[in-house]
Amino acid sequence: MKNEFRFKQFAVQQDLCGMKVGTDGVLLGAWAQGGWQVLDVGTGTGLIALMMAQRFNRAQILAIDLESGACQQARINVDASAFRHRVQVEEVSVQHLSQRREMQGTFDAVVSNPPFFVRSLKSQSAARMLARHTDTLSYADLFRSVSLLLTARGEFSAVIPTDSLDDFLSESCIHGLFLHRRCLVKTTEGKMPKRCLVAFGKEPATTVEENEGCLLAADGEKTEWYRSLTNDFYLK
Repeated sequence: MKNEFRFKQFAVQQDLCGMKVGTDGVLLGAWAQGGWQVLDVGTGTGLIALMMAQRFNRAQILAIDLESGACQQARINVDASAFRHRVQVEEVSVQHLSQRREMQGTFDAVVSNPPFFVRSLKSQSAARMLARHTDTLSYADLFRSVSLLLTARGEFSAVIPTDSLDDFLSESCIHGLFLHRRCLVKTTEGKMPKRCLVAFGKEPATTVEENEGCLLAADGEKTEWYRSLTNDFYLK
């Protein structure tokens, strides 16, 4: 696995981070809505924070992670980018951040590629295990924290496996966040969707925006949907 991914306007080093650059993060960074103040929960390499900084050129982004190696990696990537003056990296949990009175109701957009292996075997890598399992950030804790941090008209966006969708939607309802947008994503045509992009707000949506996307055509090339979504980032 290579230690650097180059995008059109920035590069991402990943040798110090448990979670590597992946399709899920790129999809979320290209799909999520932004705002003046953006929070990236579980930033890892800083990929999504950098994508949001590129897309929303007036946004101030706070990128947080529990893992010190990830924060070090994200700072390296942010400092090497043209967006370094608008992205701050902090080693803190979203639970603790949400308890800071000055942070409550602050963020127009919260984005997260959250831990998703709820009942699976643990990875041998401690950093990767921390990034991928819900032990340190349950869906309940995530939604509880987001509900405190989000502005009244802000949006919380995430990418999750489709088999986690029911649990994720249940927790959103419990904590007063309502589904606004949903996009089911297939890897190839003819396959069942494996991942889902979801967005929530504090007020019920008049109509939930429902879409479906596919990454690869039958010949293995990127689909027009995938190309269009990620064109500003991928080099080819």
